[in-house]
Amino acid sequence: MHHCFPPVTRPDTRLLVLGSLPGAVSLAQQRYYAHPRNLFWRLMSPVIGRDLAPLGYEARLEALRGAHVGLWDTVAAATREGSLDADIRLHEASDLAALAETLPELRAIAFNGGTSARIGRRQLGDAPGLALIDLPSSSPAYASLPFEAKQRAWLKLRAYL
Repeated sequence: MHHCFPPVTRPDTRLLVLGSLPGAVSLAQQRYYAHPRNLFWRLMSPVIGRDLAPLGYEARLEALRGAHVGLWDTVAAATREGSLDADIRLHEASDLAALAETLPELRAIAFNGGTSARIGRRQLGDAPGLALIDLPSSSPAYASLPFEAKQRAWLKLRAYL
């Protein structure tokens, strides 16, 4: 059974970016988006206006928090062989509504990939007062969409900061 990491938030979080469940590399390193080919940090850099690539992991998290961005996952626990979302089985969803209630300045929740969106939207329903945004996955497994197209979609997140 694999478990997600604790949420990375502050009370002033305005944008919450949700993945599905950390992949094998991230789980081994106990770090969000640790796979070297995952595009998350490259995609978020222009969103928050800061180059995250040269920073260490803790500094990256602090830069996100300082830009009012939080991280978490839609899957609290699941069985999965490997890292593919398609292989997630017997999942337990994270309590997204409970987390959202602790974030009084939250404006939007963005789903990093289709699995995150499917599970997250099921948990949140209409989510009155919040924008729910489906993003193309930052995962290296979703390479059919060019980086530039992913970047255009992710840049829309700036409006919620």
